[in-house]
Amino acid sequence: MKLYYFPPSPNTRKAHAVAIHLGLSIDLRLVDLQQGEQRTPEFMRLNPTGRTPVLQDGEFILWESTAIMQYLASQMPNALWPDVPQIRADIMRWQSWQLAHWHQACQPLQYENFVKPLLQLGEPDAQVVQQATERFHTEAIVLDQHLAERAFLVNNTLTLADFSVASDLTYAVPGRFPLDNYPHIRRWYGQLEQLPAWQETAPRS
Repeated sequence: MKLYYFPPSPNTRKAHAVAIHLGLSIDLRLVDLQQGEQRTPEFMRLNPTGRTPVLQDGEFILWESTAIMQYLASQMPNALWPDVPQIRADIMRWQSWQLAHWHQACQPLQYENFVKPLLQLGEPDAQVVQQATERFHTEAIVLDQHLAERAFLVNNTLTLADFSVASDLTYAVPGRFPLDNYPHIRRWYGQLEQLPAWQETAPRS
């Protein structure tokens, strides 16, 4: 299998980390977004949206990181994506929440506080930061309360749900995410940071 990836991307990270955690043999193909390689005709034939990651397994082409994670975890029996309908539905519930709500709260803070200064795109927009901060607190309360009596999000064990939700915290420090009042999120993410797969996929400075 080939994984077309861009290491700094949180979406790339969660798919790549799952492959490493499961010990899958993956042929990594770098797509340098900073050089515009995602817009080349060759890559656009793989993914017409021009985004990473993309998985190629023989003639089968798959884009969208959550779908890739589920496909990778379907290659063998494992606890990340167990063959139990209720557990899979619960995992998918948190993956859906991450896409629809958590990412939408985290991404503006990441962009305004980290990406814009990094790329010299101007100062953070104070109004955008305020609105994103309010939304972040709304979603973080839900996540923190859920983790109050749980080590992990689903079935009290590491699953795809944890990789999905944790990916948006990749740039929590430079993005100035307001995590001080959420001890359970910090404890849970600290566990993820100890995983060899998470450490191996951490963005390099």
